[in-house]
Amino acid sequence: MNFCSHCGSRLAYRTPPGDDRDRFLCAACGVIHYQNPRVVVGCIPEQGERILLCRRAIDPCYGKWTLPAGYLENGETVAAGAERETCEEAGARIEALVPYLMFNICHINQIYFMFRAQLMDADFQPGKESLEVGLFTEAEVPWELIAFRVISETLRAYFRDRSTGVFPFAVADILPAPDHVRRMR
Repeated sequence: MNFCSHCGSRLAYRTPPGDDRDRFLCAACGVIHYQNPRVVVGCIPEQGERILLCRRAIDPCYGKWTLPAGYLENGETVAAGAERETCEEAGARIEALVPYLMFNICHINQIYFMFRAQLMDADFQPGKESLEVGLFTEAEVPWELIAFRVISETLRAYFRDRSTGVFPFAVADILPAPDHVRRMR
């Protein structure tokens, strides 16, 4: 940020009095411009032994597969955001949303909140952000073409938990180094 969105003056980047970290500050009007993590919400749409995946029609990771997910909008609950993203990306209707995983991805300022959900029917089709959508068993998942590490970790956890029939809510950290995930249950 270079300029204050409140008054248009140039911003400084320093620690405000009483704070513990640097922030963008406006010396002219006194506004502190906080920057907070972006929340991504999504789900694992289930239908029997299969889950719904979307092949991305946008960057990043154009052409790779993902679960329906996207940024939470202001004024929206996490469940409503997951339902909206599933409808937008896969034209799918879901129900019975159950919180499943939350990933902290601090190095890119994101929090992923993922649900398990049931597909209401088989009436789905690619949305504007998807090239194609389809149902996959664990053996059919195109693992080498999964778009993001957080999605790979979500899928691995899901199939591991599905093998036991127990899906406890979990929190994990996705760390910047490849293949580093710290799980907390």
